[in-house]
Amino acid sequence: MTTGLQRRAPRIRITDVVIMLIVGAAMLLCLLPFLHIISISLSSKHAVLSNLVTIFPREIDFHAYEIVFQDSRMLWSMGLTIILTAAYTTMSMAMSICAAYPLTKERLKGRSVFMILIVFTMFFSGGLIPEYLLVKQLGLLDNLLALIVPGMISAFNLIILRTFFSSIPASLEESAYLDGSSHIGTLLRIVLPLSLPVLATLSLFYAVSRWNGFMDALFYITNANLYPIQLKLYQVVMNSMVTDLTAQEGAVQIDVVPEGIKAASIMFATTPILIVYPWLQRYFVSGIMIGAVKG
Repeated sequence: MTTGLQRRAPRIRITDVVIMLIVGAAMLLCLLPFLHIISISLSSKHAVLSNLVTIFPREIDFHAYEIVFQDSRMLWSMGLTIILTAAYTTMSMAMSICAAYPLTKERLKGRSVFMILIVFTMFFSGGLIPEYLLVKQLGLLDNLLALIVPGMISAFNLIILRTFFSSIPASLEESAYLDGSSHIGTLLRIVLPLSLPVLATLSLFYAVSRWNGFMDALFYITNANLYPIQLKLYQVVMNSMVTDLTAQEGAVQIDVVPEGIKAASIMFATTPILIVYPWLQRYFVSGIMIGAVKG
């Protein structure tokens, strides 16, 4: 005899199965190439040349990583990129906050005009050549500021942040004003602490964008001492740095093939930014969803 307390067995719908299969296939499409690169970087010369490497390393060998870590220029580019990414993320978030918070205030005159201009930049730009000429006229060629200033604010991220700020109850800010708090004090003590999910998410967006960027460095930077890690990696993948990386000892050149060095260089340049994801993942979904649908 069944009772109202009896638990019903969960039903699996066909749509759920289809969604799981699609998500699983997409996950494999992203994961398998990454595992293949890792396997090549850890495999021996014989295994790589014989095409024996799939998603598992064969005849594990760390010589490719030894060459990459012995190259002082790669280490310098890595350190420079870490500093550049931290500075870019900090400045971009500061500018985005300063721009998004006033746009939530109805008493700001011309607010709608500002928003139209911001949205306009999402679809239209001046073009690559005018941007290069502007950077050149500002004297920013061979300057790290050329990798920070032009893309300091993302219109997409700004709109998400503004939408999130708009979802915060106005009564909280009004209470702060009644207690004598200033606009900056209210922003720092009330708005920003409540906006931690979206701040963490957008910080991740800015950091990943700067870490993975190399086209602007390719255009604006000619000094090898200012190359970010992705530009170094680009040169390795395009075979322009393979000779320099393998120009060590003769025995080292025999033990390691360019494919292994490329794979090790990719892992060297990719791993640091991957480490950041687990720390911010818990904020990622909530920050995007709340900032995208409210307001």
